[in-house]
Amino acid sequence: MSNAEWAARGEQVFIKTYSRFPAAMVRGEGCRLWDDDDREYLDFLAGIAVCSLGHCHPAVTLAVCQQAGKLMHVSNLFHTEPQIELAELLCANTFADRVFMANSGAEANEAAIKLARIHSGPGKYEIISLTGSFHGRTLATVAATGQPKFHQGFEPLPEGFIHARFGDPAEIEQLVTDKTCAILCEPLQGESGVRPLEPEYLQAIRRICDDRGILLIFDEVQTGMGRTGTLFAYEQLGIVPDIMTAAKALGNGLPIGAMLTTEKIAASLGVGTHASTFGGNPVAAAAAVSVLKIMLADGFFEQVGKTSRYFIDRLQETAEAFPTLATGVRGRGMLLGLVLTEKGIEKGAEIVQQLFERGFLINFAGMRVLRFIPPLIVSREEIDKLVGQLQEVLEGFK
Repeated sequence: MSNAEWAARGEQVFIKTYSRFPAAMVRGEGCRLWDDDDREYLDFLAGIAVCSLGHCHPAVTLAVCQQAGKLMHVSNLFHTEPQIELAELLCANTFADRVFMANSGAEANEAAIKLARIHSGPGKYEIISLTGSFHGRTLATVAATGQPKFHQGFEPLPEGFIHARFGDPAEIEQLVTDKTCAILCEPLQGESGVRPLEPEYLQAIRRICDDRGILLIFDEVQTGMGRTGTLFAYEQLGIVPDIMTAAKALGNGLPIGAMLTTEKIAASLGVGTHASTFGGNPVAAAAAVSVLKIMLADGFFEQVGKTSRYFIDRLQETAEAFPTLATGVRGRGMLLGLVLTEKGIEKGAEIVQQLFERGFLINFAGMRVLRFIPPLIVSREEIDKLVGQLQEVLEGFK
């Protein structure tokens, strides 16, 4: 069947919550995808920061197939080998002592919210998050998200979520009350336009948490698993959160999430206080074990850093060549944004569309930047191809 035929079938059965490109993807390898018309695409979206080792990485595929042939699912009333190995790897390579397994970033954030509330005790239930943040699509995580466009139509939202102005620690401090149990933030906001939180700002937030006796939760759903150049972004910032969430790239395409914390805080969740039927599913956990072993191998993050610096240089060169359309580059590691001018913003969606038509996948984030989140294994040659096509598209708007 063709792309058009698949699209027509899909339009008849799906609730229309997505604006989809007219392509039915049928195959992937490395940084490339192919649609049902056998057209090739160079993927700088990676399933929205998910396929960080590329599509169908041989080691991850082997781990999935082997585990699927042995055991696909039992409930969390039993132990499973890949889930335990995954939790051990996460604890050994982060600040955490304990892990709760979920199926997605939103579920991991829900677990973090529940843990913060139950640990803090009666009457302390408010969580402060930041304007521009994105924490998920469930009612609680939408309420935590600091972007009104995601709230519209779902009011009244769950109470207890307060949004502080991005970049202003003084406002956060003013918002802390006797009801506050935690501050929730992403080390780098991806959805709202690739906005890094500066180390000094995050350190100020950490001090507020320590001084006021509240928890610091890092949402590393998008920034974690190597996306910013280290296994988790907090490692670069000189601070350690009390609770952290991960998902997206953890399974390189299989749905899995995790909430990580310390022994002391984890003790507040006892038997029956939280659960997930599929959380830490053996097949997804086996994939995640494989992903972690690859990323933790000597030289992996060193190579990511080198490629990132090259990519940043090429994007900065592009910004300088088209000053009426772009002002510069921001981000960390392989979570990068080309910041557009007001004129460029008017053309943002069209730039993405034209690149798609040329066989290159990116997106327009926060109505402000062109976002690039390729697999971490992307090569300089692939970056050059993308940048060359991007510059040709921008030339048409010059």
